[in-house]
Amino acid sequence: METQNTRRRHKIGGISIFTNEYELLDGSKQRLVQQVADGSIIKRFEKTPVPIKPTDVVCPHFLELKWAYGCPFNCAWCYLKGTFRFLETKTKPVFKDREKVRLHTETLFDTAQYPKEILNTGELADSLMDENGKNPFSKFIIPLFEKQDRHKVLFLTKSDKVKHLLEIEIHKQAIISFSLNTRENAERWEIGAPQVIKRIEAAKAVSDAGYETRIRIDPMIPFPESKWEGDYKELIDQIFSKFRPERITIGSLRGLQSTINGATDRSWVDFFGEKSNWGKKIKGNLRYTMYTTVVNYLKENYNYTNVALCKETKTMWESLGMDYIKIKCNCIW
Repeated sequence: METQNTRRRHKIGGISIFTNEYELLDGSKQRLVQQVADGSIIKRFEKTPVPIKPTDVVCPHFLELKWAYGCPFNCAWCYLKGTFRFLETKTKPVFKDREKVRLHTETLFDTAQYPKEILNTGELADSLMDENGKNPFSKFIIPLFEKQDRHKVLFLTKSDKVKHLLEIEIHKQAIISFSLNTRENAERWEIGAPQVIKRIEAAKAVSDAGYETRIRIDPMIPFPESKWEGDYKELIDQIFSKFRPERITIGSLRGLQSTINGATDRSWVDFFGEKSNWGKKIKGNLRYTMYTTVVNYLKENYNYTNVALCKETKTMWESLGMDYIKIKCNCIW
């Protein structure tokens, strides 16, 4: 949450940098970059306030690198369906001018007086949706980040197109994160996305190549009702049979009203049972069971505890005995 009347502006090479003082999850305050120039390329995600009420979700603010928007896949619950519902292009991939991306990114690199950041390229787009062409985004942006050693670029994807990533020899400043679900949930609602096993194999490939590799199991859904617990355990077994992720972030199905309104297949809406300040959610007791199933299985079978929650309520963090103030989720350090 930004503190009132603390926004400042200065210029680097003629480009404006806007900063603000933010209240962090631990109650401290810190001056951070809010956006570069008009914010069309680099801007802080700051839509979630510091959680106070039990139903407030926890989500640390991070910088978005908005190099493109849209997605080639057709996941039923995708929030982009709501975000872009008024655009003529809807969720069709649209790419921005790379020279502007380069200029704004290099300007951020010159702000050494502010903390290091992870820039998320997958908030408004699938980060690997431009990997089929002759000039893939990965080969443009990763070498750019390798020119410095403070900030990192985060790729978030459901794709398995990692050929170009594997051709990039130096990638210390890049993080690759794959979004996964159970096979049945993916086949039912993640239309057009590669098979889950292919995503896991892609994750193994980039991990073996030395990339910091993270996993998101999100959104978890209690489907099919008779076997979802076994299915999520099977997913974990599939992951760990291939490689050991640096970090795992888990989340459950959620839906802002704008997302629900923009969806064509709304069958997933039937799973909702309560509200938060980030839309509708599955009932708390069932979410608790879903999370403990995954967290306990990871700990007991793989001695793995580097797990965080995504956009989950203050109450849920506390119920699980997890400290959100020490959060290490997908989009931050």
